[in-house]
Amino acid sequence: MKLMLFGVTGGTGAQLLTQALAAGHQVTAVARDPARIPVTDPGAQLTVLPGDVLAPETPEAAEAAEAWRQAVTGHDAVLSCLGSTDRKHPTTVYSEGTRNIVEAMRASGVHRLLCLSSAGLEVTPAVPLPQRLVTRYVIQRLYRHGYADMARMESFVRSPAADGTVWTVVRPPMLTDGPLTGTYRTAENAALERPKSLSRADLAHYLLTHVDDRRAHRAVVEIAY
Repeated sequence: MKLMLFGVTGGTGAQLLTQALAAGHQVTAVARDPARIPVTDPGAQLTVLPGDVLAPETPEAAEAAEAWRQAVTGHDAVLSCLGSTDRKHPTTVYSEGTRNIVEAMRASGVHRLLCLSSAGLEVTPAVPLPQRLVTRYVIQRLYRHGYADMARMESFVRSPAADGTVWTVVRPPMLTDGPLTGTYRTAENAALERPKSLSRADLAHYLLTHVDDRRAHRAVVEIAY
């Protein structure tokens, strides 16, 4: 497949990029700082483009944004691992970034999108009580800005503004740097019973191996061990 990846300098994105290249896919990776992309020997299967998914603030940034937008054409799918590590300030990287990606996809005739959200967005009865309390009173408060923007992103992909996009929103639990196992549980548009942690490697594995999974089309997917 020909895949366009965003967020490849983060933990999950780096795993996704590595696994996609190892599987023989042709990859276009977009990053604000291409020097941080964790591939030392890219080879013929990787194209790296500088670019920011948010509104460009300089002529140089605008030129880079136009370059990645034009490059969307011809890809089979777009996989986004966008995220923010800033807990103190509001962010729009999830909502505005995803909106800009979808607009570029629609202009290019590309329909398949997989993107990341978080299981912490909703606390269901399927989650054990101690975990529910920690999520509600600690995690949701600590990451309130990120969660608020993830909620806006999920609302956008469900809205008429994203019509024609075959989206999958993936909600992982607490992520770890554990190994790739290829063994995990998922639930489409349903709560996952007693979700535990998940390695970034396995999260990347799910994204990469479910591009063509029709069960995940226009679905919010919970995933965990």
